[in-house]
Amino acid sequence: MTAFTDLPLVIEPADLAAHLNAPQLILVDLTSTARYAAGHIPGARFVDPKRTQLGQPPAPGLLPEKAQLEQLFAELGHRDDAVYVVYDDEGGGWAGRFIWLLDVIGHHRYHYLDGGLHAWLAEERELSTEQPAAVGGTVALTLHEAPTATREYLTSRLGAADLAIWDARGPTEYSGEKALAAKAGHIPAAINFEWTAGMDQARQLRIRRDMPTILQDLGITPDKEVITHCQTHHRSGFTYLVAKALGYPRVKAYAGSWGEWGNHPDTPVDR
Repeated sequence: MTAFTDLPLVIEPADLAAHLNAPQLILVDLTSTARYAAGHIPGARFVDPKRTQLGQPPAPGLLPEKAQLEQLFAELGHRDDAVYVVYDDEGGGWAGRFIWLLDVIGHHRYHYLDGGLHAWLAEERELSTEQPAAVGGTVALTLHEAPTATREYLTSRLGAADLAIWDARGPTEYSGEKALAAKAGHIPAAINFEWTAGMDQARQLRIRRDMPTILQDLGITPDKEVITHCQTHHRSGFTYLVAKALGYPRVKAYAGSWGEWGNHPDTPVDR
């Protein structure tokens, strides 16, 4: 049992404020170097979003090397009893991707601050410019395959009745009008719902309350395996987060995303 045990995956600023001094808390800021330096939630440790990605073309969104992840989590002071709270300043893309990383390393004690820094600021809560020192040491991680769909896995599942592919890119990328890879268009049968459309602009980019209805109408339903992607699995960090927050039991991220699919010679593409 921890101070966070009774809280849902998605929490409010008041929930976090009440637990800022909890010994289990590792608070992760995924904004930017400049934004973090200008003021962040007290106790937050900055993670450059680039460190959550492999960063190599044509598929920069693939998982970083195991050694890189072990260094990152060692700096954060990772431990088995830790409870992570993650936030960003863009509505949940980078924070959602970090939650995917936590799933990959098999650590499931985590929460997302709904609306991120914007929600915190809207309530005029305290900021700090104090930067906690990196913890250091060594951490041995075990990487789990279940949260991730590889290109081969996704290819093997195409056409399955219990599969929903959630494409979080913009409509022109989906249609093929805008090309960001050798091939333009979308994965066959993929459903397009652009990531920012799931954010409530009037509520500091919190997740829209009507997302369950929206997804039901789109056919992205809990009885299906949901595989979500974008160009680099940054925007689809948000959609991964939403599906997890709604309790969907089978959610995977296609980390290679369109950077891989759209540049591979053998992948099928629809327009």
